[in-house]
Amino acid sequence: MRGSVRQEARIAAPTKAAAILARPLALPCGVVLRNRLVKSAMSDSLGDGAGNPTRDQACLYQRWARGGAAAAIVGEVQTDPFALEKPGNLVLAPDSDPEPFSRLTGCGRENHGHIWAQLGHAGALAYAPLGRPRGPSAIDMPGLSCAQMTAGEIRDIPALFAAGAERAKAAGFTGVQIHAAHGFLLSQFLSPLFNRRTDDWGGALPRRVRLLMESIEAVRAAVGAGFPVALKMNCTDRLEGGLHEEDAAELVGLIDATSIDLVEVSGGTYFPGAKPAGGGRGGGPYFVDFARGLRSRTSKPLMATGGFKSLAQVADALESGAVDFVGLARAFVMDPDLPGKWIPGSGPDPHFPRFAATTPGAVTAWYTMRIAMLAEGREDGFADSAEKALDRYERRDAARHESWRARFGNP
Repeated sequence: MRGSVRQEARIAAPTKAAAILARPLALPCGVVLRNRLVKSAMSDSLGDGAGNPTRDQACLYQRWARGGAAAAIVGEVQTDPFALEKPGNLVLAPDSDPEPFSRLTGCGRENHGHIWAQLGHAGALAYAPLGRPRGPSAIDMPGLSCAQMTAGEIRDIPALFAAGAERAKAAGFTGVQIHAAHGFLLSQFLSPLFNRRTDDWGGALPRRVRLLMESIEAVRAAVGAGFPVALKMNCTDRLEGGLHEEDAAELVGLIDATSIDLVEVSGGTYFPGAKPAGGGRGGGPYFVDFARGLRSRTSKPLMATGGFKSLAQVADALESGAVDFVGLARAFVMDPDLPGKWIPGSGPDPHFPRFAATTPGAVTAWYTMRIAMLAEGREDGFADSAEKALDRYERRDAARHESWRARFGNP
């Protein structure tokens, strides 16, 4: 059944599970998150096409805050408009209008919630019609090409992330997350498949991680000691020759010496040919086992994102000690009020759609377009097929090209 939602849902009732979810936890910086459920970043693509938040986007994050999420992370917030992932991204530029950002963050802080900006740079995956695809090494393959970054361009990256973090704090965001996953720039530098440099940024892991470590240091200097700085990283690229779990575990050991407050574990990339991010046992959560193995390497709070579909799965991951937080993305799209239902212990698990075989990218587009309906309060009437959602998604992006160029110019 394409684009439709299953009718059955198991009722999640165990009060012990609810109590586990409700426990607050202090991050190393001293900030306390009120429970263990975080709305993980997605590319919600709700910007106005010129890098600014919209009223609908503010309403969306207000809804997640009122629903009880401990924190909601706004995906793909850029500081370089030519390193965009999509033209619906937000851009924290020096001349950004503060009013729409203040409206967004004010709504996201309702009900004692936190709203964090995910600081991104698409690198080789920069949206080609409007951006400048650049990566650690040149790529020329079907569906993807980019130039190699110069040493000067690389040296500028930590300052870009720091400027974004400083502007995010000034705009009212209560934390930031450095995006080093899913094949975007910092992830590209970590991957031996995409980073074939022979200088100070390539080769063995300690050199491949250099840009990330310098970016973490610059961001912390920009925001100060009491402000949450999280990291999103891959445990695997799901590509032959890419970042693998052994290197990822070693990376976490290196991160332990930094001022990072929360490590979110994810996986997979958007590069052509990559396998889906999934891989959990029996179709369950994807990265909990990997996170469990990190406890001997780090004292940082850990969060796993991907594959969680039920209260039982979330509670098991938390009770086992594998993770300190669970990141939910699509579950929050299907039910923005999950914490308010699960923490009392009487709410149902969310309904998820089942799709027939679809065009690549169509399922992601379906969730993205449902986010748009959720932001407008019209999700109950959303009945697109995955293919129709993909068509609407691509037409919406194309319609934004003119406004993006009018604001930022041509790459």
